[in-house]
Amino acid sequence: MSGTRSPAPAPVWRLADRSLRLDRPVVAGILNVTPDSFSDGGRYLDPVRAAERAFEMVEAGAGLIDIGAESTRPGAQPVDTDAEWSRLADVLDRLSDLPVPISIDTMKAGVAERALDRGAVAINDVSGGRDPALVDVAARRGAGLVLMHMRGNPRTMQRDTEYADVVSDVRDALSAARDAAIHAGCEPETIAVDPGLGFGKSVEGNLELIARLDELTRIGAPLWIGPSRKSFLGKLMDCAVEDRLEGTIATCVAALARGARVFRVHDVGPVCRALGVAWAVERAATPGVTAGGGGRA
Repeated sequence: MSGTRSPAPAPVWRLADRSLRLDRPVVAGILNVTPDSFSDGGRYLDPVRAAERAFEMVEAGAGLIDIGAESTRPGAQPVDTDAEWSRLADVLDRLSDLPVPISIDTMKAGVAERALDRGAVAINDVSGGRDPALVDVAARRGAGLVLMHMRGNPRTMQRDTEYADVVSDVRDALSAARDAAIHAGCEPETIAVDPGLGFGKSVEGNLELIARLDELTRIGAPLWIGPSRKSFLGKLMDCAVEDRLEGTIATCVAALARGARVFRVHDVGPVCRALGVAWAVERAATPGVTAGGGGRA
């Protein structure tokens, strides 16, 4: 873990008419309703099974469910707005009584608008705010907005993974994206940022981002991290997708010590338990503060 304490992020992330406490780690459960996601593609295409999975992750400790209907794995082909929405509509209808907030993982303004109409309260934009129309939706609706760093697009992002200084470049890009979103009408307390592990980064670049993650807290926005089952872990551990849990947990614990507060993962229960212990250790180093568990806000 980092030997120095990173600055505390904003204690609350505002999401439309709701808010999420960030005075402890929050685990965001991944729900992919896609046929081609790299880890669980096709598993939750059925709306009934998808809804069941969402409630299972909440029971396991998820404080937020992040739903995506278009794969962003390296080389993934795009889908149009109607196709993406057709995968989401029935799932969202079945989650009307979900006890935690829902974010929608999309790069399309039309999908985001419809999802907010059906109960989502945040938009997870892996393009980092490139489409002004999507940012406008977030601004008009007061929705939470996650701005993720990605070089290129899912089809091209791994063709160029060289940076002069990956951490400085990512920090500057995310800071500029946040400023642009605020200029477009988003309230600062609705914006979070994500360095985009695996999105246009080499193994070494991903590791450097994790090691220096505290530098991204200077942006002044809640910090998301999404290492779950990523290929850089497979290369480090020399293992298949289904065997990357330990690497995911190790990355989340390291990121927690450096200022991350929202952890986007597939394996909610094990990550919640690990972060609960890591958070207790972190809090024990702060005199006069009682340690509390991680997972749900």
